[in-house]
Amino acid sequence: MNIVEPIRTKEKVEEIYKFLVEKNKRDALLFLFGIYTGLRISDILKFRVKDCYKKYYNIREMKTGKQKVYDWNPFLKREIDKYIEGKEPDEYVFKSRKGRNQPITRYRAYKIIKTACNACGVYNVGTHTLRKTFGLFLYEQSEKNIGMIMDILNHSSENITLRYIGIQQEKNNSVMKKMRYF
Repeated sequence: MNIVEPIRTKEKVEEIYKFLVEKNKRDALLFLFGIYTGLRISDILKFRVKDCYKKYYNIREMKTGKQKVYDWNPFLKREIDKYIEGKEPDEYVFKSRKGRNQPITRYRAYKIIKTACNACGVYNVGTHTLRKTFGLFLYEQSEKNIGMIMDILNHSSENITLRYIGIQQEKNNSVMKKMRYF
């Protein structure tokens, strides 16, 4: 299994988002959904239009079985509201063009993310890149409150969270670069 990385700069996040907006509004919203909620792709894809009506989202995570209830990020909520306007309540938000009312597949979501990121010069990515990006930016914007990030991501230790969002790797690289024998 390949390890995927987060998107590390706001500039790259914006570039990838703009790339997706030009291609497909659904795909652009998928990207926003991932980087603003930190949910796994399997949880994102099961959202229906009616799940987005409230000022918060309520979801039981497929992997952990844990219940999550969080307010929508205001920017994300505005984008969701624009996108779902006129859609049926039972329609999947990330509806596939195949079939009557099916969400896109995890593989299709992967291809969307990988294609957009690669087109913008970001590699070693997958659907988990969105969740890792969320964790990294939340860490940076929360005054490095690793305990809070750990709780939001449902990790069992701070060390796991630091490794997950790539902070531990950055620290390791920094120390190794400074090492000298001669």
